[in-house]
Amino acid sequence: MSDKNKAILEEANAAIAQGNYEGFLSFCTDDTEWTFVGDRTLKGKAAVRQWMATEYVEPPLNIVANLIAEGDFVTALGDLTIKDEDGKAAHYSYCDIWRFRGDKMVELRAFVIPAEVKAETSNAA
Repeated sequence: MSDKNKAILEEANAAIAQGNYEGFLSFCTDDTEWTFVGDRTLKGKAAVRQWMATEYVEPPLNIVANLIAEGDFVTALGDLTIKDEDGKAAHYSYCDIWRFRGDKMVELRAFVIPAEVKAETSNAA
């Protein structure tokens, strides 16, 4: 089940990257619940749809560093870049913990923090 859930999450994330938010939502249960720890909780697919409409002005750039699956859970660790209405990019590091029911994502606990963009430096001798 773990590998199957990882594949489902990868397919759902691919839909997001293409701006296909309804395609992503098709992988969620109607009663899906998303908790952004320290911020807010979205209850139900309609609430998630509304949140996506305001937060994802354009598809986010999601770079997954690790996917770890066990039982009904898949944890994704990575970096996220979201552009606002003015095209300004905001960078975040995140850890998403997804719980599955059957072949659908029923719950998300997201830990998201602003990330500093580090400029490359060189050490000239």
